[in-house]
Amino acid sequence: MEYISTMTDKEANFDHADIPTAPSPAANAIPESKKTSIIFSGEMRPFWIFVFSSLLLVAVDFLYLDLAWAVASAIILFALALLLYSGILRIIKKAELSRAVSERLEGIISTIPDGVIVYDRDFRVTIFNPAAEGIFSVRRDEIVGQTIGPNRAQDPKLRLLAQTIFPSLAPLAVKRSEPGAIPQVVDISLSDPALELRVATSPVLAGNEAAGFIKVIIDRTREVEIYRSKSEFITVAAHQLQNPITTIYWALDILRKDASLSEESKEVVREGFVSSQNLSKIVNDLLDVSKIEEGKFGYNFQDVNITSFFGEIMKNAAPAAKSAGVNLYFDPGKETTLTINIDPAKLAMAVSNLIDNGIRYNLKNGSVTVSLDRLPDKPFVKIAIKDTGVGIPPEGMDKLFKKFFRAENAVKVQTEGTGLGLYIAKNIVKRHGGSIWAESVLGRGTTFYFTLPTDPKYIPHKEAPYEE
Repeated sequence: MEYISTMTDKEANFDHADIPTAPSPAANAIPESKKTSIIFSGEMRPFWIFVFSSLLLVAVDFLYLDLAWAVASAIILFALALLLYSGILRIIKKAELSRAVSERLEGIISTIPDGVIVYDRDFRVTIFNPAAEGIFSVRRDEIVGQTIGPNRAQDPKLRLLAQTIFPSLAPLAVKRSEPGAIPQVVDISLSDPALELRVATSPVLAGNEAAGFIKVIIDRTREVEIYRSKSEFITVAAHQLQNPITTIYWALDILRKDASLSEESKEVVREGFVSSQNLSKIVNDLLDVSKIEEGKFGYNFQDVNITSFFGEIMKNAAPAAKSAGVNLYFDPGKETTLTINIDPAKLAMAVSNLIDNGIRYNLKNGSVTVSLDRLPDKPFVKIAIKDTGVGIPPEGMDKLFKKFFRAENAVKVQTEGTGLGLYIAKNIVKRHGGSIWAESVLGRGTTFYFTLPTDPKYIPHKEAPYEE
């Protein structure tokens, strides 16, 4: 689900493919050359203190005790010394292995081209790789060991880093993953300097509990700028085409009403008029997509009776359905008085597109049924738009809401179409705080489902583009 959201770090998770596998004990066994240095290392100090004290005690025993008792005491102390030596050596070996694994892990992380930040449950940074230094313009030695809380956003040097660790502090954060999914992915837009980051957050587990968190940060600034440039080009081109297309449209509209034209000329004018209508729709769709991707589509939310809203849309779709020989049905269920917060103009655009598809790709004497149903124990209403048309091939289901996609069987039924309607519909539904999906059986029809929240708090507070 892609919605603007505040993501808590306890919801974050990690791509396990990126976790280095622990080296085998054999691969990290301590070389013979190091054993001597280990025996005389600082970690062995307690053992040597014990040995020295034991030797003094044995000497005293031999001076003041019987020989048998002195020997027994020496044997006991020797056995204890061996146990102590063995225990300390095991501890040292584990520490050496842990250090080796840690060094290898840090070495791997330092070569990753994306930023990597690891911090504990108290938000104290433990790893900060070179790529992260480049993204946030902060040196590793300035960050490692520091606690980065929300208050650090007031520090100009650490503001971008704090906004990345706490996405709710960023100017714009768009959640790209389902709640509880692994990893939690969010797109963050930062300012001064302008950065576009994709952040995947995951827990570092110790047993069944999160001992800390790891963030992998992908700098998408250049990619987003290129995408925006392309979108701006399409916007400019579409705007430039609008005026001449409108002029052609009105000229052909006047000509098709001219009674002095021959039937042959009228047919040519009619075809030109229909083509100008289609061209105008293509240009308008391109402009709508550009506005959506810039986050400037513009929404005006208001409380609307959802049953009356759908009833009006069905009434407007009736002439097209009648012309195509398709029956329209509306089942409001029990929701005759349900009022929800929507942008009626934008949502009507999305719903009309779904109904229009159901009509255009249907069979003669087929049907399109729209039904409403409130979800049990959830603050959402589900809308289903079911048709008895040609259906969608299984291989096309994953591409259904992508820009410019049209299934092969749909192209055969209707040669004209932009493939932008479902992309626009998805963005409109998402902006309302809902989800949209489809089910289809090839040759037997398709059902589009989408949800709308009955509680306004689920509506995103900012407009943002949603990925395909």
